[in-house]
Amino acid sequence: MTGLTAIQKVVSRKTGRPRVETGEIVEAKVDFLMLHEVTGPLAVEEFEKISGRIWDPGRVIVVFDHDAPPSTIDLASQMKRMRSFVKKHGVSNFFEIGRGGIAHQVLFEEGFDTPGSLIVGADSHTCTAGATGAVGIGVGSTDAAVVLATGEIWLRVPETLLVEVKGRLGKGVFAKDVALSIVGTIGSSGATYKALEYSGETVSLMTLSERLTLANLSVETGAKTGIVQTDSKSIEYAERYGRGSGLLEVKSDADADLEKIEVDASRLEPVVSVPHSVDNVKPVAEVEGLEIDQAFLGSCTNGRVDDLLVAFRILRNRRVAPGVRLVVSPASVKVYEEALRKGIIQEIVKAGGVVTSPTCGACLGMSRGVLAEGEVAISSSNRNFIGRMGDKKSRVFLASPATVAASAVEGKIADPRRLLA
Repeated sequence: MTGLTAIQKVVSRKTGRPRVETGEIVEAKVDFLMLHEVTGPLAVEEFEKISGRIWDPGRVIVVFDHDAPPSTIDLASQMKRMRSFVKKHGVSNFFEIGRGGIAHQVLFEEGFDTPGSLIVGADSHTCTAGATGAVGIGVGSTDAAVVLATGEIWLRVPETLLVEVKGRLGKGVFAKDVALSIVGTIGSSGATYKALEYSGETVSLMTLSERLTLANLSVETGAKTGIVQTDSKSIEYAERYGRGSGLLEVKSDADADLEKIEVDASRLEPVVSVPHSVDNVKPVAEVEGLEIDQAFLGSCTNGRVDDLLVAFRILRNRRVAPGVRLVVSPASVKVYEEALRKGIIQEIVKAGGVVTSPTCGACLGMSRGVLAEGEVAISSSNRNFIGRMGDKKSRVFLASPATVAASAVEGKIADPRRLLA
């Protein structure tokens, strides 16, 4: 009998069985369920048809993040609906506007992403939780409704694709460049329903913040989830929040049945995803010089303090190019506060950028940075399909925060290595 993959280990524990097999359909117990104001109301509506009682109010997390504060009456109404639900059922993990931020960042900051935990979210980028060895799975609203009522989910145990990343990153190359390069290598459907498991020297050197970027983009390959193997950093994370006992080592056994690819990070350079697909990845050099209208820095992919700090290094004593809008959305209130303390926010504003409330907003074209017909944006977010950030005739290029900031300064897509001290 072969060893177990990381995903098999987690799902086995959640079924109460010593071993589940790849491809098997199982009922697994969920640790936490996350809802936000966009998908949450439909989940609540369906939940109320099948049950009048949440399986465990302490394990439900509600976050207002996609358009916060709301820019339309419809969104305001949906938020009102979710507030009523929270109050009625005694949901204590409620992150109101001004008290949280983007859901996936909030889950990480509040210590929910414990290694070996199973987190279900009514949002496709719930896989971000994999940065610390949790298993984050995005589901539709109706599936979320069933979890609300039962605390369990049906899963087909995914196959595993082990992504081993070796080598040291060069100047101006960041976790986002690694993540986009991996998506470009695998393809947008190359890992459909698989679990991506990240390992290797490069990953072990990454901070947890960088690993969040890596895990976040897993779903862009079609993967069911993405998991960074647990190590001392993820264990310290769990201990910091008082959840260090009984942790599971989320790492595939040496003899587990899985596929494997290798990435040589030392050979990578700054890259961009060219419209209109995340896996259409090219070196910055191939598109350098293309004029832009907007640069967006934020989202659950790259809106953390270290991302803003990279932009700070590039923007300091420089100005955003005439005719270019630099829109910055910190990933959470805590990120915003720390960026204020460090003087990052002031420098962004001084350079001509605008800083919004912590929200998804511009990432999905809901508010605070919507693109007009024919406009070109470079963005640190995670998707660039047609109409993602606004008009269907706009174009979105995905890149690292460094490339976004450098492009904002030069007014065109730029290699950040020229501007990094």
